[in-house]
Amino acid sequence: MTIENKVLETIKKYQLIEKEDKLVIGVSGGPDSMALLHILLTLQEKEQIPSCTLLVAHVNHMLRKEADEETAYVEEFCRLHQIPCFVKRAKVEELAQKAKMGTEEMGRNIRYQFFEEVRQKEKAQKIVTAHHANDNAETVLMNILRGSGTAGLRGIEPIRKNEKNVVFVRPLLNCTKEEIYEYCEEKKLQPKIDKSNQENVYNRNKVRNILIPFLEKEWNPNIVATLNRLSELARQENQYLERQTQKAYGDMVLEEGKDSIVLSLKKWNGQDFVIKSRVIRYTINRLLGTTKDIEKIHIEDIIKLCENNVGNKYLIPNKKVKVLVNKGKIFFLEQ
Repeated sequence: MTIENKVLETIKKYQLIEKEDKLVIGVSGGPDSMALLHILLTLQEKEQIPSCTLLVAHVNHMLRKEADEETAYVEEFCRLHQIPCFVKRAKVEELAQKAKMGTEEMGRNIRYQFFEEVRQKEKAQKIVTAHHANDNAETVLMNILRGSGTAGLRGIEPIRKNEKNVVFVRPLLNCTKEEIYEYCEEKKLQPKIDKSNQENVYNRNKVRNILIPFLEKEWNPNIVATLNRLSELARQENQYLERQTQKAYGDMVLEEGKDSIVLSLKKWNGQDFVIKSRVIRYTINRLLGTTKDIEKIHIEDIIKLCENNVGNKYLIPNKKVKVLVNKGKIFFLEQ
């Protein structure tokens, strides 16, 4: 199967692109994003995907002397193909130092903020990124090493909404890095190579350049495909558990207001530990729109609080929500 057909199959399977969509594509000028842009253009010309508008968003991090060449390359490609191109220049290193943040994290924050700015300005529906199968394998491994639990095994989702309901899609997710490089060579795209990706400073680079090659050589030559299969299974199982969580929540919710949600303690006690944990996260997310700063230890403490059922005892796990058990009810109150 050609890489174009793989991308087309992924788009159809997950309904990544719908008719009249406006798509903001994050393009760095590297092999991944240039292959993505070229493939979408090709599929559009062949009328194999729904009619849509392609927009390019490019961020110059001003970290390397080659950065201006990369920006000029992206702008010229877009000019030749009549694609609107939005460019942002940001002194990422200076901004990271001021914010006492890692350069990589700051760069990522700036990119996604800019993508969202362009999306809002152009009234676009989705943000498209060039994450591929190798990126997903790296993410799964990094999550395992962090001890993130089963949720981390899902890796990168083909399509997801963030807490602000912004939709992100990844059409290259089933394509390998090797396939992408071959495509760029075949189509003579001449993408720009970011040499900093070969520097083993950041954890992701260490996983990419040291750990995965070691596993391929010493353990499993198909480790990338294996990790992607694991990721897909974890996504399927998570979808099932999400449905069960929503069903359990619907059964136990007594009241749902703007700043409070009340659950039945009796119905709660009839659930397994896994569903209890997920219902806590689901409830907090419905109340606050996010579960940021809600850690495993907070979930366990809330479960113990509910099991002990001592009147007027409460927890404040992240300073934004208060959890109280009283008179056979569990109260989630926005602070």
